[in-house]
Amino acid sequence: MSAEHASAESVVAAASDPTADPRTDPASLAVTVIGGPTALLEWAGLRILLDPTFDPPTVYGAGENDLTKTEGPALAPADLGRVDLALVSHHHHEDNLDSAGRALALSLPLVITTPAAASALAALCEAGQGTATVIGLDEGEGVDLDLAAMVGPAVADHAAHGARVTALPAQHGPPEAAERLGPVCGFLLQAPGAPTVYVSGDNASVEVVRAIAARHGAVDAAVLFAGAARIPAIDATLTLTAADARAAALALGARRVVGLHVDQWAHFSEGRDALEREFAGLESPAGGPLLARTPLGARTELAL
Repeated sequence: MSAEHASAESVVAAASDPTADPRTDPASLAVTVIGGPTALLEWAGLRILLDPTFDPPTVYGAGENDLTKTEGPALAPADLGRVDLALVSHHHHEDNLDSAGRALALSLPLVITTPAAASALAALCEAGQGTATVIGLDEGEGVDLDLAAMVGPAVADHAAHGARVTALPAQHGPPEAAERLGPVCGFLLQAPGAPTVYVSGDNASVEVVRAIAARHGAVDAAVLFAGAARIPAIDATLTLTAADARAAALALGARRVVGLHVDQWAHFSEGRDALEREFAGLESPAGGPLLARTPLGARTELAL
């Protein structure tokens, strides 16, 4: 690892220690990228799983718009250690919530997602397929993660005081395809003394990000779902291109960027190499490259 990268983040070539307590430094942020849209965030005392996808290589559906998973996850669920909650941007596309990912999410203490996804996932729990508390948030709604009455004691006991997640808008492809593609959200994580983190979900619109920045201000870390996803039936990208990810990061004033949704699926038309080319030369105010180096399966502590 170069000195430049060393100044930006610290990479440990293993998953997070399941016995570790991230509350020892509530101002820190660590990420373990698992593949596709899936990552484990350690933030404000909590261990948060983003859009769980843990199936092996699989073809979902049939015909020209099937989804093909080309590689399995970098880590198995058993490798993750304690996980407090899952943030699910949407439930109806397998590249954001596949079969194994759904089973894992519903075994956790808490799932936060869109209202439509919450209704479907809560029904599975009621049918005996999970034990999670499932909360659906409309755009702009939030939930206090340190409030046991809302999220349960298993989550609240680990959350830093004042930790809160807010659902944010996301545009999954062109506006005319919104009904076909279904509801999607992003998330904003905020807590006193902790980094502010934006998670884009499957958003394809830089204008949506600019509106979020205008309303909520700059963020410390931006977790951007890129990959320029495409399917034959829609002549447009369904997630951020690498160029759009750069524009989104600058609009947010992010001090560090984590790129997700760039590997393990055949319909992602741009890979991590495209992100790295687009972000080449962009420096963070915190020092080092703006785009974090996040090897698959490795716990990365982000310098902010």
